[in-house]
Amino acid sequence: MLTIKSLPIKKHQVALPLLVIVLSTLAFFFDSDALPFNRDLFIQGEFWRGFTGHFLHTNFNHYALNISAVVLLWALHGQYYNFLNYSVVFVVSAITTSFGVYLYSPEITQYVGLSGVLHGIFIWGAIKDIEHNDKTGFILLIAVIGKVIHEQVNGASDSVTSLISANVAIDAHLWGMFGGMFIGVFSLLRYYKSGKV
Repeated sequence: MLTIKSLPIKKHQVALPLLVIVLSTLAFFFDSDALPFNRDLFIQGEFWRGFTGHFLHTNFNHYALNISAVVLLWALHGQYYNFLNYSVVFVVSAITTSFGVYLYSPEITQYVGLSGVLHGIFIWGAIKDIEHNDKTGFILLIAVIGKVIHEQVNGASDSVTSLISANVAIDAHLWGMFGGMFIGVFSLLRYYKSGKV
């Protein structure tokens, strides 16, 4: 049973998820045309948009969904978070999301939101569960991969599209997942190679 005492509340576990929430909140209230991922401007050299666009949201519902996911993932896997690994997973997932969308999803001309990155963080956390012999890691891993495959085959949920007042960029979920999977598998291989199992 989840209790306050069981939550990962050490500074190194809380600091970066809290920073993501703060930056997303500031971006929500002080929206700027210089921040969203924009395909045409990205190719013209405004590469920062591949990072800053993740902190923006289409409306309050989109913002609230993504912030809630940051909190839920922290409650689920925050015991594994530290300054280095959360930063690496976040940045790599942001890069794979933005470049994946740019290279393989030409129909997406603009993109905002944390969902691609959050899929990366989620799958990394599931792999960390597996690394720590937590059997639920396999269930979570299969569930995330299954969700992404379902989206690729059947498209996004109409209710979510309506809720966020925009098309759900399901390809961002795919590319973000690959970023988290890359870091997770790398960590898992290092762990097994270390002989700790």
